[in-house]
Amino acid sequence: MTTYAKTTIFYLSIGFWLISGVEYYTRGSNHVLTIKPGGSVTIPCHYDEKNPPQKKYWYSEIDKFRNYTNTIEENLSVIDHPDQSLFTVTMRNLQNEHNGLYYCSVGTEVQSAVTYKLYLKVQSAPDVSVVSSSVSGHEGGNVSVQCFYSSGYQKKLKQWCRYKDQSCYTVTDTSQNSSVQISDDGRSSFTVLMTGLRLSDSGWYWCSAGEALNPVHLTVTEAEVSVTTDTGNEKERY
Repeated sequence: MTTYAKTTIFYLSIGFWLISGVEYYTRGSNHVLTIKPGGSVTIPCHYDEKNPPQKKYWYSEIDKFRNYTNTIEENLSVIDHPDQSLFTVTMRNLQNEHNGLYYCSVGTEVQSAVTYKLYLKVQSAPDVSVVSSSVSGHEGGNVSVQCFYSSGYQKKLKQWCRYKDQSCYTVTDTSQNSSVQISDDGRSSFTVLMTGLRLSDSGWYWCSAGEALNPVHLTVTEAEVSVTTDTGNEKERY
């Protein structure tokens, strides 16, 4: 199993600074999300906690029409979650006409700032995919996520990143203990193992190979407590 080290990424509207290197992701190398025809996806868009009253927008280069929270349509939902300082965008029944560059934006109708962007591509075989886009675990326990990638991404850098602070676990040549470990089979998938889960680990993540990614939501619940009852040795969980 390969150990991955945590690296902080500071997000800019034109890309990402990867501190381990310093590696720069330019405007031409946007993150790419690939989905099967007819499929659906939920994308988290985080915003500055200091400015929750501002409007939140989701729009694309395709038609420039802004969909702002709270929007609920047949194949599109844009829902604000101010308690989490994010809004989620759910797109359903995706088809080829949905291919294009999409933006998360926060601001006013006159002026706004892009907080996140990605290129959406609909294709029969996704470049990066997951078995489930939602996983859960107990506080103090472990959780694993299997991320699949296509043959063209076998030699690409594999990462497990958190949307909220844009921090990633990425490969290192030195062996060290880590709460996140990644095992890559070198052929078609890598597995992310998170140990010693904390409640604060709950949130949105993505697994990626190169520029291709897929979002995953993690829910960490409070640890189960076992107690012995007065009626005998039977233990009940609360």
